Amino acid sequence: MVKGNYFVYIITNPNKTVLYTGMTNNLQIRLQQHLDNRGNVNSFAGKYFCYKLVYYERFSDVKMAIDREKEIKDMSREKKMELIKALNPYLDFLVAAGLG
Repeated sequence: MVKGNYFVYIITNPNKTVLYTGMTNNLQIRLQQHLDNRGNVNSFAGKYFCYKLVYYERFSDVKMAIDREKEIKDMSREKKMELIKALNPYLDFLVAAGLG
């Protein structure tokens, strides 16, 4: 069991029409990578310009983070929206300052 700082996150595009779920151990760097990857047709997030953070969860255990990422990825869009809106009702774009 690996202990550390892990994040499961959901990003969207500027029009909030596409959701992408991922997991990382450094949210700030990962968000910058998504931003830099905009328009890259070889990547789902890049192809659909997903780089705006709307939701995240923090974990100290990597296995728990991986399991949660899989759980969220298996959710319907409707369930993902319910999850996001429970903590971010207006789908505001969040800032990952201090989360690295």
